[in-house]
Amino acid sequence: MVDLQAALAECAEDVERMMDLLLPQPEGAEARLYSAMRHSAFAGGKRLRPFLVMQSARQFGVDRRCAARVAAAVEFMHTYSLIHDDLPAMDDADMRRGRTSCHKEFDEATAILAGDALQALAFETLVMPETHSDPAVRAELVRDLARASGGRGMCGGQMMDLLAESTEMDIGAITRLQRLKTGEMFAFSAVSGAILGKGPYRAYMALHNYAQEFGLAFQIVDDLLDATGDSEWIGKPTGRDAEAGKATFVSVLGAERARSQAGLLIDQAITALDLFDEKADLLREAARYVVARTK
Repeated sequence: MVDLQAALAECAEDVERMMDLLLPQPEGAEARLYSAMRHSAFAGGKRLRPFLVMQSARQFGVDRRCAARVAAAVEFMHTYSLIHDDLPAMDDADMRRGRTSCHKEFDEATAILAGDALQALAFETLVMPETHSDPAVRAELVRDLARASGGRGMCGGQMMDLLAESTEMDIGAITRLQRLKTGEMFAFSAVSGAILGKGPYRAYMALHNYAQEFGLAFQIVDDLLDATGDSEWIGKPTGRDAEAGKATFVSVLGAERARSQAGLLIDQAITALDLFDEKADLLREAARYVVARTK
């Protein structure tokens, strides 16, 4: 019997310790910038993407400290996206992870710079020799993270998400949007362990397929929580998608069909892991957790 909550807590502790090493608090003129970076980076959260990194790396016997560096880089990239996502020009959100969003705690210019600096730190972390002794592995990590976070991934999906407020979208378009905006970063997190461990291509693809379905189910549940959840409990504003008239899985499918679709996606994600033995049970449990979560 695997204990997912204990494993998530242990992962968060390891990764936040690494983040603290990589993101110190300097004195001097740049201190305000680093305070803003740390305000958002250490705001808690589920740390699911770092968890996928750590568990993926475990399948290939990767050194835990090397995996933690990649997990920290993923969390830096994710945090940058949240800071920018909360800006008035995008979602205009005052709260994130139960605390004041970066631009509200500081100011818009500082928040933009904090996001920019976290993105840069993510890539800097990956290219350092401490992450992996093989330069080819480090280059592959940088390439794949750039793809996952750029125009063919997270940023492209965010652009589609902004357009969703003024454009009619069918379920196919919404699925593509969320595979880019959410799925690609989950996929990078899951395959990074195979990259670090120089695993076989079929293992890489199994983890990629797992994470794509995982990420899509995660987003459907996010849409459900936005439509039906309590903002104080969740830690961020709810009902924003409906207010903006944004096309989501819930607005197109309805809550019950959306919930059913999330369950089917999780079944597919778990099936994608058939290649792996019981050492991947925490990845399986993480998938089940995605559809059961309430925040």
